Amino acid sequence: MSRNGLITSLRRLINDEEPLEMRSPSPFEQLRPRMNDIIGDGGILKEVVQPGEGPPVPENASVLIHYSGFLEYSDQPFETTTNFKYPRMMKLGRDVTLAGLELGLLTMKKGEFSRFLLQPQYAYGEMGCPPFIPAAAVVLYEVQILDYLDSGQVDDFIAMSLEEQNTVPLSTLLEVVNTLRSFGNRFFNQNRYYNAKDRYKQAMTLLGNRETQSDSEKERIKTALLPLYLNISLTELRLERPHKALKYGNKALEIDSANTKALFRCGQAYLELHEYASAQCCLTSAQAQKPFDSDINNLLRKVTMCYKDSLDKEKDLYSKMFRELKGSVKM
Repeated sequence: MSRNGLITSLRRLINDEEPLEMRSPSPFEQLRPRMNDIIGDGGILKEVVQPGEGPPVPENASVLIHYSGFLEYSDQPFETTTNFKYPRMMKLGRDVTLAGLELGLLTMKKGEFSRFLLQPQYAYGEMGCPPFIPAAAVVLYEVQILDYLDSGQVDDFIAMSLEEQNTVPLSTLLEVVNTLRSFGNRFFNQNRYYNAKDRYKQAMTLLGNRETQSDSEKERIKTALLPLYLNISLTELRLERPHKALKYGNKALEIDSANTKALFRCGQAYLELHEYASAQCCLTSAQAQKPFDSDINNLLRKVTMCYKDSLDKEKDLYSKMFRELKGSVKM
């Protein structure tokens, strides 16, 4: 967030031509008139630098943020996440320890970049946090919301008994499942495959526990299960577990026998298992639906070459066995 030029902009606010006998307002003092008092007591002031979109962050959500904390007159943040490629997901009410920062986050929207000026009672208190934060320090935080997930809704749902879960509308269950899948996708993109698989399977279990009452509900459950099976299959491939990848690829095909992603996943798994004929069958079916898909075509070529090499080796092996057998008969 230093890309927004905090220190440069603060310095620009100070009038360097002011007579020395007159005290210039401090950088934080000059920021205050541009900021809004979000709770009414002056303890948390906010300036929106870049507006976000959609609804504000809900209570107990999990947020993915970049943030930097500054002391007045400091050129460097005393803490920052901007050097992390993947900032960790932080749970409100648990991982965010500053009251002012949490209250500020609840006013933000996805994609928003804002600054918060926090008085000591909403930051590190009268004692501070030696040696980095002096006593009674006012601090400035730059915060950008990259994404957030309504994990509070997930927590509430999972805390219910199975009987209670079956009384809530199906739409609520599907929202919970989508949130869990989003968590899984986030972990997958960070190469945290075991964490991703756990979230996908948790969502799958919730759908499996649902006591459906109508055909339309059953179809909606199947529709929600399909991307989970596909995601688990891919995750198992990344974990080098082709048997399990094949298992979930086939589950996806039970729902949609013509699904090209499922056919491709099964083709990948069969290739890893050296079952080239089955791999070729799956990929040929996928190619029939998407003849110009480069991933399918490239993998099919690879499978065809492996299959040919396998047949050639098998042929050579039988030829050698036959020659040895023929030689032993002559003797």
